[in-house]
Amino acid sequence: MAFRQCPKRLWLEIHRRELGRHSAATEASFAIGHQVGEIARHLYDPQQTGALVDAQAEGFEAAFARSQDLLGAERAQPVFEAGLRAAGALAFADVMLPAGAGTQRTWRMVEVKSSTGVKDYHRDDTAVQAYVARRAGVPLSAIALAHIDSQWVYPGGGDYRGLLVEQDLSEQAFARAGEVEAWIAQAQAIAGLPDEPEMTTGRHCGEPYECGFLDHCQSQEPRAEYPVQWLPRVQSKALKALIEQDGVSDMRDVPDALLNERQLRVKAQTLSGQTWFDAAGAAADLAAHGLPAVFLDFETIQFAVPIWPGTRPYQQLPFQFSLHRLSGAGELMHQSFLDLSGGDPSRAFAWALVDNCGQDGPVFVYNAAFEKTRIRELAERFPDMQRPLLAINARVVDLLPVAERRYYHPDQHGSWSIKRVLPTIVPDLRYDELDGVQDGGMAMSAFQEAIQVQTAPARKMQIQCQLEDYCRLDTLAMVRLWQFFTGRIGRAS
Repeated sequence: MAFRQCPKRLWLEIHRRELGRHSAATEASFAIGHQVGEIARHLYDPQQTGALVDAQAEGFEAAFARSQDLLGAERAQPVFEAGLRAAGALAFADVMLPAGAGTQRTWRMVEVKSSTGVKDYHRDDTAVQAYVARRAGVPLSAIALAHIDSQWVYPGGGDYRGLLVEQDLSEQAFARAGEVEAWIAQAQAIAGLPDEPEMTTGRHCGEPYECGFLDHCQSQEPRAEYPVQWLPRVQSKALKALIEQDGVSDMRDVPDALLNERQLRVKAQTLSGQTWFDAAGAAADLAAHGLPAVFLDFETIQFAVPIWPGTRPYQQLPFQFSLHRLSGAGELMHQSFLDLSGGDPSRAFAWALVDNCGQDGPVFVYNAAFEKTRIRELAERFPDMQRPLLAINARVVDLLPVAERRYYHPDQHGSWSIKRVLPTIVPDLRYDELDGVQDGGMAMSAFQEAIQVQTAPARKMQIQCQLEDYCRLDTLAMVRLWQFFTGRIGRAS
């Protein structure tokens, strides 16, 4: 699968693995995969009569030998992580389930994924697995892919029946043996090269997986002074072709005729090194929204495998908010909510939100779709709070479109995230100076650590302080941006 993404990645995985650097997001996806795999073993083997092959603990040779014995045993049982090798390739099957008996015995393979649907690269994966299994002599009668059902609701009590749904891919996987054979031959040729193959970086570096060798590969390429990656929302076919097929890497080489208004602005301000600010337009956008005002931000957690009854896989569940209230007299007050008890914080969060938002004035957020969707979901879960929650939604005013329409600084590098915009307007407020938690991904990881029973009280208190400091900065940043856009403060030098 590494070869299918990029031949150079395959070579590096084999010969220079130490050059790889997994991001926090990739590490988190690995952890999710392991968790879903454990759940799958319980679902496919509820009596716990099956066998688990652990190649890391047993060693590869022992794992392959034991797998062969288990798949050939007279008394068959479910086998998990069975090692298969044939025709120049190695594979490990997530689930092998026996069917039939004696000379009529066959096996059904199930590949388990933590995604919520079947992707094209999953089809490649199952084709490889089926090919290797059959070439290894396993009488494979069927292969399916099991993925998470995002609409399933966890009933509680550790009952995860229904979490996974299967899609049979037998016919198409078995029909691709010729393709797989060609892939393996090509991959073997790449693996046998004395030096890494030459490949330029591009979109394939993040599709379908984030490649851990990106930094290494980019270090071998000349860096554009004004990278085309700073152009926002590249969607037109002509511009994509210029970048991906013609290899244009610097904004200076992109014709203005291919750029939309926002991309033209990014290019112009980047090349000039000058800030663009439509102060009158920003002030007009916000003129209808006076004081008092609330500035609101949420932090959420999502679990591939739900831990709280009544919640769904990957559902965004708010566990924290920060709220700055600016009075008509200009007095600023901060309020917050954070639940690290380990229980579902949703209802307490909703009550605190209604209580702290009050009933008057605009509720400013940055990227309203996120907060409004979370509030609407809370209203659906808790009908008794529906009216006051939806009333908050009716007061929401989004600062992001104002920033996108009216302001751009070259240091934003094509992004209007609050973490990019804030330092250009209020340099004394910086996310990179926070301790421990500096972005939403880190907040999720910190929350998950804090709610573990084995987390020491001192560490839990440290995480609480870090989360509160981070979320508080988000809403304080919005206050300062609002003051800047409405002309109440000038830009710091």
